[in-house]
Amino acid sequence: MAKKKRQEIIEINRIRVILAEKNISHKELAGKIGLAPQSVSRICNNRTQPSLKLLREIAITLDVDISELLVRTKKIN
Repeated sequence: MAKKKRQEIIEINRIRVILAEKNISHKELAGKIGLAPQSVSRICNNRTQPSLKLLREIAITLDVDISELLVRTKKIN
């Protein structure tokens, strides 16, 4: 039997991607939505999940549709 090559799936955080595309730091976003920079950092690093209310606020602040924050993106190595 041939061994199957293990594929690792890495979740890519959409908020982090959009912040990079718009050249906005997580600290700037934190200031605009009234959160501590550490809280935004935890969200961007997938260590915590924001509430729907917070996602809506982030979407409004970043001027994107909320669905852009929810689309699951995967990178397979």
